[in-house]
Amino acid sequence: MENWIGVAVWIVMGIAIGLAMKLVVKRPETTPGHTRLLCALGAFAAVIGGMLGVGILEFDDPVALSVGGMAGAAALAVLMTWVYRWGIRGLT
Repeated sequence: MENWIGVAVWIVMGIAIGLAMKLVVKRPETTPGHTRLLCALGAFAAVIGGMLGVGILEFDDPVALSVGGMAGAAALAVLMTWVYRWGIRGLT
């Protein structure tokens, strides 16, 4: 049960990072649907990053609510949402 709570925390953290990235990387015009896409992309990246962080940094005791899992989730969510916002910004 503890690991499922950790995965839920990763998802919520990914959504929050996606929304924060929308505020950080400004675009003059907004297109409908980007907020939902950023939230989904942030959540997906956080889950993948959390799994990678737990697998790499917490090899002895693989628990989702650990430093490695949280760091991996945050790092990949920031990276993926920033690349998306930066790429969309460069296309216009």
